[in-house]
Amino acid sequence: MNPFTFQTTPNVLFEAGAAKKLPDIVAGFGAKRVLLVTDKGVRAAGLTQSAEAALAAAGVTIDVYEDVVADPPSTVIEAAAARARELGTDLVLSIGGGSALDTAKLVAYLAKSDDKLDDIYGVGLAKGDRLPLILVPTTAGTGSEVTPISIVTTPTTEKKGVVAPRLLPDWAVLDPELTLGLPAPVTAATGIDAMVHAIEAFTSKHKKNPISDQLAKQALALLSANIRTACSDGRNVEARSGMLLGSMLAGMAFANAPVAAVHALAYPVGAIFHVPHGLSNALVLMGVMRFNLSHAEDLYAELAPILDPEAAGRPVPEAAAQFVEALAAICRDCEVPASLSEVGVKSSDLERMAGDAMKQTRLLVNNPREVTYDDAYAIYTEALGQARPAA
Repeated sequence: MNPFTFQTTPNVLFEAGAAKKLPDIVAGFGAKRVLLVTDKGVRAAGLTQSAEAALAAAGVTIDVYEDVVADPPSTVIEAAAARARELGTDLVLSIGGGSALDTAKLVAYLAKSDDKLDDIYGVGLAKGDRLPLILVPTTAGTGSEVTPISIVTTPTTEKKGVVAPRLLPDWAVLDPELTLGLPAPVTAATGIDAMVHAIEAFTSKHKKNPISDQLAKQALALLSANIRTACSDGRNVEARSGMLLGSMLAGMAFANAPVAAVHALAYPVGAIFHVPHGLSNALVLMGVMRFNLSHAEDLYAELAPILDPEAAGRPVPEAAAQFVEALAAICRDCEVPASLSEVGVKSSDLERMAGDAMKQTRLLVNNPREVTYDDAYAIYTEALGQARPAA
């Protein structure tokens, strides 16, 4: 058996209404001044209200940073970290989607360490101290609450990652009640994102390990069993619970067996066209799945019965093809947009996108099949719904 290292968030609280228990967790750190990192939409929706009230009642001073935006720019992260330093923040708490959680990780780190953001892009470069960190997701998608990864949009619209164990939070607090108000399109896109995490972790060429494999399978089972109900009946607490837990398990899996070409090709879509990360993944997913089929056939066949019980016992090529079709059916049933054109991409954008995707070497090396510039261009062309023009 190949050697491996597995790291994850040390403490997880999963419970409906869990946000009300945050004062007890904060008290464990002796923190008196907390910076809440979120975005205006989440706060306006009232999702931070119970936590803010409970913390205030416990005598904790709460400062709010709510300027987080999708695909957080480096300027936003640096401004939030500067504010934390100025305020004398004791602990960073984030309630929100993946962008807020990613921002909070770096705020907690940059506010305590002497490092500059530009110096820690890459793997294992963030080695300094950080403030105590608690992450509370409001979507079932990114799994950011259990990953040592923060994705940043640079001033040139390139997406870069900071990957280091120091970014793992002290606590992940999962409260399904905070996801009840998610609109169906967001539920679908973030849910597909989580499924991609599970699939790419299971098929990753590097660092694939038995713990991530089991987590990925369990995540895929929970997500595929609940995503349709969560989209059609958003107040269903059981379905929301299954999605939130599945998202976290998928996060644990891909944090240790990294993702690949779906994410690499999704990043330019998000960075250039300001498309939410989950939707960016969904838009390129099926093209990458079909591209990988010849090289990931055995692994897709192993996952197939999770999505389609009738695939059990079928020949490997048939089961693998059923897996891809079952995934496509979920995307259709949940009304995920099927074309890049629906988010403003034009054929004239594809060369730039393919070039930017090829810069994601950290991710592309994990793909079951090597991806060239021409491959990326072809996948984007398929996702746009057009034939590639003749050279």
